[in-house]
Amino acid sequence: MYSLALFLQQEPNPAAVQQMVQHMVLAFIWILPIFILIGIAIMVVPFWFICKKAGFSPWLSLLNIVPLGNLALIYVLAFADWKVAPAPPAYWQPPAPYPPQPPLTPQ
Repeated sequence: MYSLALFLQQEPNPAAVQQMVQHMVLAFIWILPIFILIGIAIMVVPFWFICKKAGFSPWLSLLNIVPLGNLALIYVLAFADWKVAPAPPAYWQPPAPYPPQPPLTPQ
């Protein structure tokens, strides 16, 4: 409330305004690295799993930290041959007969 009252005055006290700005800058300096780390985690973690599933080293996901590195990583993932085996086709198998049939014996 004090900040609002300070701005609503006709002629604010320059020392009070300067002190308030210093407090705001100090708070911003402490909060900004937290936002940067959250942003990096949002970009690196999904690419970590994508690289791992594609058969590449998951450490390639750290290219997202470098400017334009994320663009290079996207192109590498898009045009490279993935080193994973394709999943076998899903098809229905009939259940085993019940009761099991005895093995055939030669006569």
